[in-house]
Amino acid sequence: MIPLVFADTGESQIIKKIGGSEEVKRHLENLGFTVGGNVTVINSLAGNVIVKVKESRIAINEEMARKIMV
Repeated sequence: MIPLVFADTGESQIIKKIGGSEEVKRHLENLGFTVGGNVTVINSLAGNVIVKVKESRIAINEEMARKIMV
């Protein structure tokens, strides 16, 4: 298991765990990040990550990306 911020660009990953407070977990779930779901890193720039989740592109900061384990 590695944080999403270290995942390879263009490779589909399965979310294994989401860390952080309940508020952070709920926020990420509302964005579409759910355990068992697929996520693909589209681009990474200065720690910020653009990902594809459930047919949507979402930009998250490095802090949030470190809480998502794939």
